[in-house]
Amino acid sequence: MSGTRIALADRDGGPFSAFHVAPGEARRGGLVVLHAIWGVTPHIREFSESLAEHGYEVIAPDLLDAADAAWPELNTEPAILDDRMALGEQAGWGAASVPRVQAAIDALGGPVFVVGFCFGGTTAWLSATRATGVTAVSAFYGGDIVSYRGETPKVPTILHFGKTDPMIPLADVEAIAAAHPELPIFQYEAGHAFVAPSGHHPDSARLAMLRTLQLFQRSGGSKGEA
Repeated sequence: MSGTRIALADRDGGPFSAFHVAPGEARRGGLVVLHAIWGVTPHIREFSESLAEHGYEVIAPDLLDAADAAWPELNTEPAILDDRMALGEQAGWGAASVPRVQAAIDALGGPVFVVGFCFGGTTAWLSATRATGVTAVSAFYGGDIVSYRGETPKVPTILHFGKTDPMIPLADVEAIAAAHPELPIFQYEAGHAFVAPSGHHPDSARLAMLRTLQLFQRSGGSKGEA
């Protein structure tokens, strides 16, 4: 199985690129994968293909870059971190990227689920509160969710954080929990990016993804026609 680069546009006609993977078995639904600050990296593409093997049609939209921008060849590149962080700040740490997420949702047949990491984790939260056509959301270590904790998800949503994440203080997680006592918030014996190669913690990643897939299945991600 291999994914392909596709062209999409938001509802205002703004073009952007995305990575698309057809489901590898009977289709469970659509899945939008939202990348970390680094963009549509090799890890994001491999992760998307792995979820397609579970029966999801996957689109991983480029949330920050121009439509003709090349995708990263490396999962992390410290030399360009300041530039990437500047792009994230310009995007309101996800708020300005929601139209691209909405376009990806619109391009997929329902039910449509959303999963996101870091920058994409905050964007996933905003997709749960602002986007339409979403069935359920799983957000991983979204560092700026705390800034948007005044918004309420419109669909079943779960959050994942590492207990030793130096980028997300425990006080921020507690503030989110206080604002949303009904929300499942899972904490793991791990640091930041525990699903990604840069901070991979196998046990935490497996458990978090198990919880994510269970949420999607409970929310309507049952197998349909291939």
